[in-house]
Amino acid sequence: MDLADCYQLLELESGASLAEIKASYRRLAWQYHPDINPTNQKAKERFIAVTEAYKLLLQVTHPTEMGDEEQSQAQPCEHQHIKVEGWQSQPAIKVTRKAKQAQNPPPLSQAEQQLKRQTYQKLQQLLREQRFPSAVGLIEGLAKRLPQDPEVSQWQASAYQRWGRQLLNEKQVEKARVYLKKALKADPHNRSLWSEVERDFRRMEKIF
Repeated sequence: MDLADCYQLLELESGASLAEIKASYRRLAWQYHPDINPTNQKAKERFIAVTEAYKLLLQVTHPTEMGDEEQSQAQPCEHQHIKVEGWQSQPAIKVTRKAKQAQNPPPLSQAEQQLKRQTYQKLQQLLREQRFPSAVGLIEGLAKRLPQDPEVSQWQASAYQRWGRQLLNEKQVEKARVYLKKALKADPHNRSLWSEVERDFRRMEKIF
């Protein structure tokens, strides 16, 4: 794996800043974490690949960060389920000024940080148990409290997409369409999400 592969796996452009590298890793690690996708082998493999790319990229570009980061990687990631078929061909995301601003929301108070952490832990549990309506309700409540937090938006999009896919499996096509559209609206700059939702819509067409 070379540096170009690392940037591509982390959905970054070459020369991304340390903050952008960390933010992208946290988002992708949350998406593909085995705790979120306990029966998805491809998600597990993608999680491992993303983690290795992150370590290598830090080792080469920011070696002084490796000590703390390697220690933190031993713990479950607290930061976005979406597998991508053929990820090698996915283009890198161009981080626009608007997207960069979204990555730097106003700092959270201690109470808000605690609420966010507790909600995330509960959200993980609900997704593992496939209690998608409860997961959606939980994350919608947090999104109302923290409307400018990009991670909360990512979690909300993930919950919508998971629930939409389950509805599609149950042949509730129109309801599934609503939640898949909500997923895209909640996290519109996530290309992995767009790719996955496009797959869901193609399945939807076959059902019809």
